[in-house]
Amino acid sequence: MTFEPVWGTIIAWYLFLAGLGGGAFAGAAYLRLRTPHCVHLIRYGRIIAPITVIIGLVLLMFDATAGFHNPLRFVFLLTNFGSVMTWGVVFLAVFVVIALIVAIMDLLGKGLKIPKWLDVVGGILGICVCVYTGCLLGVAKTFPLWNNALLPVLFLVSAVSTGMAAILLVGIFRSPSEFNKSGDFKKFHFYLPIFELFLVASLMFITANSAESAGWTSVMNLVAGDYSLAFWLVFILLGLMVPTILEWKMLFMSTREVEESRTGHMISAASDILVLVGGFTLRLLILVAAMPITMVQPWM
Repeated sequence: MTFEPVWGTIIAWYLFLAGLGGGAFAGAAYLRLRTPHCVHLIRYGRIIAPITVIIGLVLLMFDATAGFHNPLRFVFLLTNFGSVMTWGVVFLAVFVVIALIVAIMDLLGKGLKIPKWLDVVGGILGICVCVYTGCLLGVAKTFPLWNNALLPVLFLVSAVSTGMAAILLVGIFRSPSEFNKSGDFKKFHFYLPIFELFLVASLMFITANSAESAGWTSVMNLVAGDYSLAFWLVFILLGLMVPTILEWKMLFMSTREVEESRTGHMISAASDILVLVGGFTLRLLILVAAMPITMVQPWM
């Protein structure tokens, strides 16, 4: 049986960028609480957050071509607060406003003068945006791979991981001295792909053993079917395992001189790039591999 995916690459980019933006703001808020001296890394997170989310929203609107023919459809999304999409629009709208305010204030040189409560509220909304990207797919109850309580948790962990990776990647090239001093931040980031791997395995196990055969088929598409090469090579190996190994070597097995050397920085940069690649690949694979439950209408 063949099936044309409901959503494709554009929505995968939207899910990836929205999650990355939310994770970047949450990462910047965490940095301010734990290592406030890393002012440039905090600024990078604050700038990355609104830019990526806005780009993602533009892609979403571009994909929703019907909305351009009838713009009121976007307005009507705010009229049903029993809908996950409505709450998602609220979270995104408020988050973008706060993220833009914080970013502008930081660029004007008021980074440490920004009220901490604004960072906290923005961080919480950023987490909500990360979770929403998984809940959005869960609305489609006919897709066992999407309608799973673990998917929002997986997307949350992945989004925070990619957001932190983006901050660190920019920091390596723009502010290497602060990158060297962000050890607590880097160690926290190190554990996220490990947790993500556990969540992926759990998601696959639960979906494959669901009552519907579509769940089994979706998992087989990923682990042994058309998308298995991308799943095992790009996502699992390059997106999760290699970054974990590289960061383990840098953080726990190398001397400070090696970790803070140019070679060490390039290894960390490669790790962060792979995390970003893995984050996008995860969302694309979740979209294209999901199979719907087949509804059979009996003859009357």
